[in-house]
Amino acid sequence: MPRPTPAQLVYGSCTVICSTLAMLLLSQTSSGIGIAVIALAALGLGLLVAMTVPLPRTRAAAQSVPVPTPLPELRVPVHREPVRREPVAAAAAEPVREPTAP
Repeated sequence: MPRPTPAQLVYGSCTVICSTLAMLLLSQTSSGIGIAVIALAALGLGLLVAMTVPLPRTRAAAQSVPVPTPLPELRVPVHREPVRREPVAAAAAEPVREPTAP
C-alpha cells in the first residue's frame, strides 16, 4: 500500500475534525456511547475522503497517455472587393458649408 501524500493527510484530518464537530453539535448528545459512535463515523468519513483524493500520476502512467496529433493548418481564401477611391480633386471641388447660427 502506498504511503499517503500530505494532501491526503490534510483532507482526511480536516474531514474528521469538521464532521465530528458538526455531528456533535447537531445531535446534542452527551452520552459516552453517542460520542463514540460519532467519533467512529467521523474517522470512517475521514478515511474515505483521504483515500479518494487523487494520487499523483507516475511517469510510466503519464507516458502511456496518447498525445493528440495537431490539426493541419487550414488556409481559407479571402475574397475582397477592390476599394473604390474618389480622386482628390473631385472632393475639393465641392464647397464646404459652415453651420449657420440661429
